[in-house]
Amino acid sequence: MSDKPVALVVGGGSGIGADAARKLAESGYNLGVMSSSGKGEALANELGGLGFTGSNLKVADLAQFVDSAMDKFGRIDGVVNCTGHGPKGPVDELTDEDWHLGMDYYMLNVVRMTRLVLPVMQAQKSGSIVNISTFAAFEPDADFPTSAVFRAALAGYTKLFVNKFAAEGIRMNNILPGFIDSLPEKPDRVARIPAGRYAKVRELSDTIEFFVSDASSYITGQNIRVDGGLTASV
Repeated sequence: MSDKPVALVVGGGSGIGADAARKLAESGYNLGVMSSSGKGEALANELGGLGFTGSNLKVADLAQFVDSAMDKFGRIDGVVNCTGHGPKGPVDELTDEDWHLGMDYYMLNVVRMTRLVLPVMQAQKSGSIVNISTFAAFEPDADFPTSAVFRAALAGYTKLFVNKFAAEGIRMNNILPGFIDSLPEKPDRVARIPAGRYAKVRELSDTIEFFVSDASSYITGQNIRVDGGLTASV
């Protein structure tokens, strides 16, 4: 069994997930990185960790990733769930298939991975699951309809999960990014942000590392905005 803490990053091929993997490696974690593109596997190899190419839409791929991590490290202390972009378009024009795919991308990706790592974390009596959500979870944005709807649902799932498992030392929190500098800036979006700029991706990674680590051991079931003040609600 690894003497170092172990973190798995699902959707770690680029953007927030890839930088979170780098930050966790810098902080002393053994890393497992999975993505569908192959970039996550290449990054894990670069970081001296476990790389895996597969889809978070497929339970068999996630199960193989978790089994491989347990074979290599013998423990799983943290999981970071990232995902790509689901269907977009006018809310009245999305098809049933669009909505089902959005649920797969934005909510069931977390449910699937949680189901797989829960027995490991129960045996350890510890573990932290961090889900990358969106600022639009509580103030829906027409540009991201399926993300807004199903990440609001993710917030409900998270609360139900922690109510049941917090006493076993297992935590789950959601990080709600605003606009990130891994994407091209649009002036109309910058104008909406009180901070006057997009987030640096490392600002998200620093937050993720805090919530994976024991430094946040008494924080669970939360939806943490990292959005430069973009959302207006209190």
